[in-house]
Amino acid sequence: MLYRSMKKTGDDLSVLGFGCMRFPERRGRIDEERATRQVRSAIDRGVNYLDTAFPYHMGASEPFLGRALSDGYRDRIKLATKLPPWSVKKREDMDRILGTQLGRLKTDHIDYYLVHGLGGKIWERMKRLGVIGFLERARDDGRIYHVGFSFHGKKDEFREIVDDYDWEFCQIQYNFLDEQHQAGREGLEYAAGKGLGVVVMEPLRGGNLAKKVPPEVQAIWDEAEVRRSAAEWALRWVWNHPDVTVVLSGMNDEDNIDENLRIADEADPESLSAEELELVGRAADAYRKLTRAGCTGCGYCMPCPAGVDIPFCFEAYNNLHLFGESRSSARRLYLARVTDIMGQGKVSYASLCTNCGECLEKCPQELPIPELLNDVAAEFEGPGLAAMIWVARRFLSLQRWQSRFSSRRFHD
Repeated sequence: MLYRSMKKTGDDLSVLGFGCMRFPERRGRIDEERATRQVRSAIDRGVNYLDTAFPYHMGASEPFLGRALSDGYRDRIKLATKLPPWSVKKREDMDRILGTQLGRLKTDHIDYYLVHGLGGKIWERMKRLGVIGFLERARDDGRIYHVGFSFHGKKDEFREIVDDYDWEFCQIQYNFLDEQHQAGREGLEYAAGKGLGVVVMEPLRGGNLAKKVPPEVQAIWDEAEVRRSAAEWALRWVWNHPDVTVVLSGMNDEDNIDENLRIADEADPESLSAEELELVGRAADAYRKLTRAGCTGCGYCMPCPAGVDIPFCFEAYNNLHLFGESRSSARRLYLARVTDIMGQGKVSYASLCTNCGECLEKCPQELPIPELLNDVAAEFEGPGLAAMIWVARRFLSLQRWQSRFSSRRFHD
């Protein structure tokens, strides 16, 4: 296993981190026996960074890890989890949630604590609620050791958040299709230049860059002198960046875990040749040509006067058709991002489009944006939209209730 140093903390972390959002399941629940074997085997083979969050596996990931990391395994790793902004209504909620997480994880401290899923508006709201004072106090009294944030917003918001607090690390989505999306390469280099460690999530876009490879893309991989799987090409591309500290993989299959560990033994920074990087670039171009909406995520069309999040609407639409993701799964992700169920403070779904045409003048790709938004709305919205939003809100309300109940149970 290779290790890279987290600059501000001094910790040597395994380049491969275990993402705890996609454990194997049995009858709709985490298969604890199998998942425990997987987690402990990865730790025995050198993985020392595990990343979870309050809502993963419908709230079951943290309690499972608390059990899986018994027998001395907790002391061998750095544990990361996250504060869910959508469950915070007042300052006291932050302490309550952290207390619940410590109880669920059966630990007295969190090594790497992140504010979850930040964008500009969510960060401003959390600041008003006192999150900076909470983080400082929790770090001072030893409940958390290091402070960071995960990010799903826009480039300009990323820079502002990086500059707004003395963060020690951040977590961003980054892969060869998202080099210019969200924080992107620019954000990666900016954060690293400020001394932040950078943890990368979605290096395989939820596994989509490793499964069901389109024939046009596979033909490009087949040209390489050194034969590699699609997963290896994608992971090596991320690890090739020296500014990346840890790459998270949501591992749930023994063969995939073995492959990821093998790659992590060899993935030195700047180890891909110019010819290999050109090959990856061509594969990315092939993926883009197969997309339904040729959006690059540049954001020139924004802000939309009607409030539509145009780049994300097209991202969700493309992911559904390019990677064969199930419609129900893609629709849940869409609703989580474009409705107000997670506390974004606004709605931004495709059917808000008024066909004003302002975006048409700004788009460098000259896309028929209003027409494409109609296609997105037909795919993801429709008569059941209001019902699905209601169900999602009830689920998050249940999570908040569970956190309060768990807090009382762990502290009584």
